Amino acid sequence: MASTTHPTKQLVRDYMDARTRSDDPPPTSDEIRRQLGWDMLTTNNQPDCAGRD
Repeated sequence: MASTTHPTKQLVRDYMDARTRSDDPPPTSDEIRRQLGWDMLTTNNQPDCAGRD
């Protein structure tokens, strides 16, 4: 089963503040997720499952 890591509210606020001040075009959804650390984790990659076989 996969789970999702979520960025903190403050991290999202800081990101949105920086984006509203930028003249660059908006990044793709995948790039936003990468920048915020919002990823899908497989069960084997979850920190609490480390060392399980």
